[in-house]
Amino acid sequence: MTQLSPKAAETLSRWLQDPSVDENTKAELNLLANEPQELEERFYRDLEFGTGGLRGVIGAGSNRINRYTVGRATQGFANYILEQHTGEGRPSVVIAHDSRRFSPEFTLEAALVLAGNGIEAHLFPSLRSTPQLSFTVRHLKATGGVVITASHNPPEYNGYKVYNAEGGQLVPHEAEKVISYILEVDSFNGVKRMSQEEAEAGGLLHWLGEQEDEAFTDTVAAVSVARDEITSTLGRDFKIVYTPLHGTGNLPVRSVLSKIGFTQVHVVPEQELPDSEFSTVKSPNPEEREAFTLAIKLGEELGADLLIGTDPDADRMGAVVRDNEGKFVVLSGNQSGALMIHYYLSRLQEQGKLPSNGAVVKTIVTSEMGAAVAEHYGATVFNTLTGFKYIGEKMTQFQQSGEYTYLFGYEESYGYLAGNYARDKDAVLASMLIAEAGAYYKAQGKTLYDVLQELYEQFGYFLESLESRTLKGKDGVAQIQGIMNDWRSNPPQEISGAAVSEVLDYSLGLNGLPKENVLKYLLSDGSWFCLRPSGTEPKIKVYFAVRGESLQNAKDKVATLTQQVMSRVDGK
Repeated sequence: MTQLSPKAAETLSRWLQDPSVDENTKAELNLLANEPQELEERFYRDLEFGTGGLRGVIGAGSNRINRYTVGRATQGFANYILEQHTGEGRPSVVIAHDSRRFSPEFTLEAALVLAGNGIEAHLFPSLRSTPQLSFTVRHLKATGGVVITASHNPPEYNGYKVYNAEGGQLVPHEAEKVISYILEVDSFNGVKRMSQEEAEAGGLLHWLGEQEDEAFTDTVAAVSVARDEITSTLGRDFKIVYTPLHGTGNLPVRSVLSKIGFTQVHVVPEQELPDSEFSTVKSPNPEEREAFTLAIKLGEELGADLLIGTDPDADRMGAVVRDNEGKFVVLSGNQSGALMIHYYLSRLQEQGKLPSNGAVVKTIVTSEMGAAVAEHYGATVFNTLTGFKYIGEKMTQFQQSGEYTYLFGYEESYGYLAGNYARDKDAVLASMLIAEAGAYYKAQGKTLYDVLQELYEQFGYFLESLESRTLKGKDGVAQIQGIMNDWRSNPPQEISGAAVSEVLDYSLGLNGLPKENVLKYLLSDGSWFCLRPSGTEPKIKVYFAVRGESLQNAKDKVATLTQQVMSRVDGK
């Protein structure tokens, strides 16, 4: 124990002496007595809220996710909810979970802590998607929401995301209040908790079901801009292969596609059912081609037009289309976003439904191609920090002021939303939009790949790439901070043959945005790159974007830029 840092040793001692911590947890920790490095990793800090809330490896410890860290976080959130609730009656919170390890247990723990604080918990009895949670908070006019998920992280992770009354993830000033309340909970004995029997008998625990499911899928389907065409003709000849990657998307995605008229939707059988181990993939992440291995195989067998994949909590959607040689290629998040903006806005324009004050919102690390397309249709483009919570915040501002009409929001990490029914990205909606775009253009003799090439020719050959370095544990945190400090204090004057024309340090709170540890370098040839520590994983992410004279020129430019920047990041 003497090898532990003072912070880790003190926190471990409190856990072992806390009478509210169960004996099995204490036994697990005692078994690690001769593994000081492991204990240090578990106790050197408390799990922190990032862009995706609380997220960590499952296990005992203050830097792990378990029933105690979930309970403590919920107590802090309960205090925040009680402060926020000003109306009549009890405040209420909607809770959902995905297919990960201990998700049902953590969900119930959160519900019983809320009940113990006199807050009604509206709980889904089985897995539901994150966007459905966001929708249901708004639909039931709840005071807040909780979803237990670690999105596309590896199987050993789980997470805890909290939502405000608008159905959006907490933005910094809200999260800071919740964190302050969490820090006030010194002992787990300070967590107020009620038994399930007491909560149900007292009307503090309510179970949600089919009625809420139907309300969600009906609302998503209503966003379609081609429902009649899909139902009457286009949906019959368009073959879709879909994989939920063992997560929550299976039922809602199939339901929505069916509602708008797609009849040839084939689900990858090996990945259809929930599986907390995500046993058929290295990572349940639709950003990675490997996740589509089985979908591509089935797509080849069936002659599919489009492959779709959603991550475990169904807020991210990846699409695979056929290129001009008939081979399947995975679209980037930027490419899918540009295609959907073009399709959605052009159809609204054709139908006379495109508002004159339309707005499209994207993040600072998202391609400018989608912005160029949006502006072509007369939309105003807004930039936010990374994290869909900021896009959701903009949506609420637009709705309250009436100055702009929200049309579409997206981020390069495969998150998209059209419609005002939620305040978080929705892979169910994105699956519907990309499918109906594919069917619409197929009727014109085009693939989505063909349309993408047309967009390149019209707006320029935008190309992006993303590199990341995983640096785990306490040492990894220090390494990531060291990299950021190095680039901040020693910015390059020139890179990849172009001068650095501007350095944007978002830790200073630029353009009215909240302060965040992000550096963006603008180059004289229109290229840019950006360094950003991940808020949900032990990674530093580096984003690259160029605009070329041709597709090959853009590929060459992004490859050179990536190589030169990453050489410095890696210390070579």
